[in-house]
Amino acid sequence: MTEPHHPTLLDTLGLSPGEGTLTGLAILLFVLTYVLILLEKYVHRTVAALLGACAVMVLGLLTPEQAWGSIDFNTLFLLFGMMNIVNVLSRSGFFDLVARRAMVLTRGEPVRVLWIFSLLTAVFSAFLDNVTTVLFMAPVVVTVVTRLGLRPLPYLIAVVLASNTGGTATLVGDPPNIIIGSVAGKGFGDFLTNVAPYAALATLVGIALMHLLMRVRGDLAGGDSGERLRRVLADPTPIQTNPKLMRQALWVFAVTLLLFIVGHPIGLEAGLVALTTSTFLFLIADLSPVELFERVEWATLLFFMGLFIVVGALEHVGIFERVATTLTTTIGGDIGLGILLVGFSSAIISGFVDNIPFTISMASVLRELQGTLGAGMDPLWWALSLGACLGGNLTLIGASANIVVSDIAAREGHPISFGAFIRYATPIALATVALAVGLYYAVFRLTGAGV
Repeated sequence: MTEPHHPTLLDTLGLSPGEGTLTGLAILLFVLTYVLILLEKYVHRTVAALLGACAVMVLGLLTPEQAWGSIDFNTLFLLFGMMNIVNVLSRSGFFDLVARRAMVLTRGEPVRVLWIFSLLTAVFSAFLDNVTTVLFMAPVVVTVVTRLGLRPLPYLIAVVLASNTGGTATLVGDPPNIIIGSVAGKGFGDFLTNVAPYAALATLVGIALMHLLMRVRGDLAGGDSGERLRRVLADPTPIQTNPKLMRQALWVFAVTLLLFIVGHPIGLEAGLVALTTSTFLFLIADLSPVELFERVEWATLLFFMGLFIVVGALEHVGIFERVATTLTTTIGGDIGLGILLVGFSSAIISGFVDNIPFTISMASVLRELQGTLGAGMDPLWWALSLGACLGGNLTLIGASANIVVSDIAAREGHPISFGAFIRYATPIALATVALAVGLYYAVFRLTGAGV
């Protein structure tokens, strides 16, 4: 049934645009929003996304009701819930305690610093989200390496790479996966089975390559030794912890992960799980919800809302249906070819535009494609996950975690330039993308399945 036409600003001005004009406007606003996101030095990305969303509604591409309906609340609930659980863990002193133990394990050796903090970041990023992980890991790494007399820049870049590769492994680890899970209806277990093995291998290979690069460039030489090093490692400053709060938060976090795994088959989506368990944590923890809400990354949540509305305009005018038709024609039912096209193109594009808006757009295309190919096209979802998440390591603007670490590094007096990031990250990103997508393709061709 055709939806009733609501008068718009353009109608009032006597312009009465046709279908072709509306399509052109939707594409133009999408491109302009992308450009503004890339120019974050001048316009904050959240403001850019909200400007695009406002323009979509003001020009009548979507009514406010349609715009509200285009927002994926499963994604927002998941991010909001996990942010709150992580904030409580942080208040309990959990992350400070882990960082202190990790520092002792390094024994002040640069190689150990690289591997231990990279692996720690990768593991945390798999079960939290990578943006939240780098928010607390990056300052810790800066403190540790500067106290050991090492140059922070390569270690910070290593943390970025590990956060993106580690976050690729699970539904909640990286925003593109959260989007894919919600749009495709995939659960935590689906990502563990189809993506995690390749992400884990990419993580180990990525750290090994970073180790090699840093050795060649002399970044693993130097550092303090002797009595000063022993004093650093035996820092007597007590860590402020709240054991009761830590136990409560860890129990709720464990239950949340369990429900992520078993909830999808019984109709509990990840967003509802995270929202429910984080609310329960508020109930049992002796903390002010108002204070915790002040630490929520509202800018990130509003950024998602704005993008969903801008992308919703494209969907409303039929762009994704046309792109899906073209993609269907190109691959001709050859899912293997589709894996290569989606995987590598996603990686390249994600390297030069933020992988979040790209994934929102591409997920809409694949959802249209699913109507034609059915469940047999599931490997394309996993190719999108591998490409978008790992491709985010190509450049400094490829993923949200990259920008967050860059901001922290600049604030700490160790800025990361675009060129410096590329010199370390791009070769590693190309290698890990080729490895993960290529291996996934090879396994698919041999077995007819992703694993």
